This record gives sequence, structure tokens and C-alpha cells, in this order.
Amino acid sequence: MISQHGANTRSAPRRVLAINPNTNSTVTRRAREVLQALAPPGVVVEVESPPHGPHAVETEQDKACATRQVLALVRARMDRGYAGYILACFDDIAVAEARALTGAPVISLAEAGIRDAHATGGPFAVITTFEEAVATIESLCASYGLHERCTVMATGIGVNDTAARTPQAEARLEELCEQVRAEGARAIVLGSGAFAGRAGELTARHGMAVMDGFAEALTFVLRHSEGGSGA
Repeated sequence: MISQHGANTRSAPRRVLAINPNTNSTVTRRAREVLQALAPPGVVVEVESPPHGPHAVETEQDKACATRQVLALVRARMDRGYAGYILACFDDIAVAEARALTGAPVISLAEAGIRDAHATGGPFAVITTFEEAVATIESLCASYGLHERCTVMATGIGVNDTAARTPQAEARLEELCEQVRAEGARAIVLGSGAFAGRAGELTARHGMAVMDGFAEALTFVLRHSEGGSGA
């Protein structure tokens, strides 16, 4: 569009804020790389983690602390006019509260990935990190009404080692991917932000749909934000 002064003007970009609720800088960096690579023209994705909080969210105490820190970050950034928010974790940390606070689309990697896997129409598996996360993810699936075809299993490896891709973490991930494929799963959801950036390579290696929730979450936010038609 040409302004009255003859200068070219462009529409302001749509901005999305993704928040990693833990303070693991490796997870945040990889989430940033993945989401910024996925962003279509005219969309800017900022990826941050709170300045304070747990390095990994693995207990109810961690979750409570992370929720407070995430909401503090959302409040501090609300005046920047984000089209929506992504919670880059496999839990419901601060999702409901952020929706009420901002009135904008807010979604977690968990909901985005699980809904997309369910849409394949067949059985699917969620592979997460530590064993304690299994019950939480099973409850999330039930709350979405999508638990009937879903199996949740854990590598038994924590978030930090998973993000660091230690040999043990990699071996367990490969083992479970092979197991769920042999058991007839149609899709795999990577159930932790620590798996950021792994979906493409695992899809190619195992010959089945593997998703980590990042693309699905960004698509959801852009489709449901004001004036958006999707990525």
C-alpha cells in the first residue's frame, strides 16, 4: 500500500509468544529454532522462558512454581499485542489462566499434538520423559475426550538428559518408537518440550507420523487469532 507521502507501508506482523515454562536454556533455544522456522511470512514468533523457576518441571511443586512464573511473564508482555500464546510444554501449565487473562488463543504442545494425532483416525502413542508424567498426560487426554485410542509411555529419562540427547536417552526413544510401531500405532506424539525439533527425523526414520506439537500449536493460534486464517 502507498501512503499519502509516497512511501511503502506494510501491515504490522502478527506476533505470537511461546513460553517454555522451565528455565532449561537448551529446551528454550531449540523451541525457538523450531517455531521461528515454522513461522509463515508476516508472523513473528518470540520464544522465551521465565527468568526464574524450575530447570525442569517434574513435580507438582515445580508445576505450581512454573505456573506463577509463566503468568508473571504473560502479564509483563501483554501490552505487546500478541495474537496468541503457545505453552511449549506437555502439560496444562498456566493454559486456562492465560486464556482468562489475555482473551487470546492459548494452547499447549500437549493439546495441539494430541488432537492432531487423534485426527489420524487410528491408535496413537504419546512418548514422554519421566514416569511421573504418564498419569498427567493420561488425564489430559481424558480431559480432551481423546483417551480411547491413546497409549502413554515414558522413556524413564529426565527432561535435562533428553534435551541433551544423551546416548541412554536416544536409545530409549528409539526403543519405544519401534515398540509402538510394532503394536500398530498410527502416530506418535513426542510428549515433552525436550524433544523439540525431533519430529521430522523420527518420521523419516520410522515411516510413520511423528509430531511434537509445535507446528500444530502454531497453526491453532494463527487460525483462531483475530483476522487469522491459519499457517
